[in-house]
Order: sequence, then structure tokens, then C-alpha cells
Amino acid sequence: MPALTVSDPSYCSTKITAYWSTFKSSPTLSLCSVSLSTNPSPFPHIRAFSLHTQLPSCVLRALLPKSRSRTKVSASSMATGVQEVRPPSLDSTSDPPAIFDGTTRLYISYACPYAQRVWITRNCKGLQDKIKLVPIDLQNRPTWYKEKVYPPNKVPSLEHNNEVKGESLDLVKYIDSNFEGPSLFPSDPDKRQFAEELLAYTDSFNKGVITSFKADGMNDADAAFDYIETALSKFEDGPFFLGQFSLVDIAYAPFIERFQPFLLDVKKYDITAGRPKLATWIEEMNKNEAYKQTSLEPEEYVATYKKRFL
Repeated sequence: MPALTVSDPSYCSTKITAYWSTFKSSPTLSLCSVSLSTNPSPFPHIRAFSLHTQLPSCVLRALLPKSRSRTKVSASSMATGVQEVRPPSLDSTSDPPAIFDGTTRLYISYACPYAQRVWITRNCKGLQDKIKLVPIDLQNRPTWYKEKVYPPNKVPSLEHNNEVKGESLDLVKYIDSNFEGPSLFPSDPDKRQFAEELLAYTDSFNKGVITSFKADGMNDADAAFDYIETALSKFEDGPFFLGQFSLVDIAYAPFIERFQPFLLDVKKYDITAGRPKLATWIEEMNKNEAYKQTSLEPEEYVATYKKRFL
């Protein structure tokens, strides 16, 4: 298992024992073990403990108690340890699932960035066993999907409590608010306000970059990525948009991971050139296995975008 090590002399043995008892009592957190190392001197002081886990780091960050010492999360702790086998996409020849049987289902397309947002959210909250993934072949979609599941006939959609909801940004917030796991939305008022501004900008960002695909110059793309660079500079408590990982990172990641290889291939345009914050953000995102498990190979994105936009 990947390990997360916390060094903090302020934790005494009783605190660790109480914390670990609470930790183990949750079924979601049962995929963990802990090891303690102490001073040469006797208890009560605990110098460090290592948490070996199959949970994503976005879960771990929220679960670890706050302390005066800085919590260090290594790149290895980003791995979920849960290697989900992707089910085959359902097409026009496929039978429908047992709709409204009490199972929560997330309908996606593996190639759709909007659906990927919700898929990432599900994974980062550790809900692989709670929300069943149902991929749809959008090029040969089954008629029952529109007739019985989601009349708008697009993805993503979420079947939950005998209802089906859609729209990716609404769904990431819905899953974050209505399912177990750590919050992926900040409680700090300033961060919440900035989060809403960034979420509202996502469509403008995408349009600005896509406009540059066939344009002679890169002015629109420059403006869009410069906005991102500035946004990533606002908070100093981490490399993500709000400092710590959040739904905002989830909202942008599927698009940036497509734009980066496509623009480099077609326009010879490096989106990270002169943008160190963006470069660091991409590097940190790529350490998050819960996110990486939703991605395709860059070559697939390039081929898809060439076919679609050129």
C-alpha cells in the first residue's frame, strides 16, 4: 500500500489511539493500516505515524486532523490502490440496466470531458462501490438511454434515489454534498467565492482555447491560459486553484489534459511556457491516481480533436 507519513510531536499516544479507533470504525476507511514510531524516550509523545492506505490523497487530506505541524503528503500517497476495470460501453445492441432498482449509476462516455468531471469526483470521494459506472457509446448510443434514462440524451447523468440528474458542474456539487467522503468544496468564504467565479469561467475558458484551433494567431488561447496562471497564483497554501485540491481542479482538468497535447501537436504551442504555476498544477494533478484512472492516452485526445475540429 502507498504510505502517508505525518510527523508531529504534539500527538500523544492517547490522541493517536482515539483517532485510529474512529478511523477504523468507518467501512470506507477500512482499507488502511497504521504504524507508529516513537521517541527513544517513553510515551506519551508520538513523533510520527505512517498511514498505509488505498484511499486517494484528496480523501486523506480531509480526514487527517489539523495540527500545528505541516502534513507532508508524498506523491505515492496519491494512489488509490483501487484499479477499477473499465466496463465496456453500452451501444444500440445492449440491454438496459435495471433502471430505478435502487442502484446509483453514473452514465458517462469515456471520451467526454464533461462526464470525466463527475467520474473524477466519484473516484476522489472513494465512491467506486457506491456509484456504478455505466459507459455509453455516444457514436452508437442505445435508444433506451433517451427513452428510459435521460431524455436530453447526453452524458453525464446520475441515477440516484429514483431520479436522473444531469449537467456536469451540477453533478459534481451534488455528489460532493449528498454522498459520504470529504468535502471537495472549501468552507472558507473567500475561497468559496473564488471557486464560484472559476466555475463560472469554465465555458469561457473552453471557448477561448477552442477558437484558437483554426485561428491564425493564439491571442484567445493566450488570454485563457494567462487567466488560469493568474488564478493559480491567488492562494499560497498549495499548488491548486484554491490552494488545496477541490472541485475547481476537477472542473478544469479534463479540458486542460486535452488542450495541452493537441495544441502542442497542431500549433506547436506549449501551454506551460512562461506559466510556471500551470506547469506545477499539471504535475501535481498527474500524481493523483483517482484522476489519472479516468484519463485516456494523449494520442487519443489528439486524434479525436483533429477529427472533430480540423
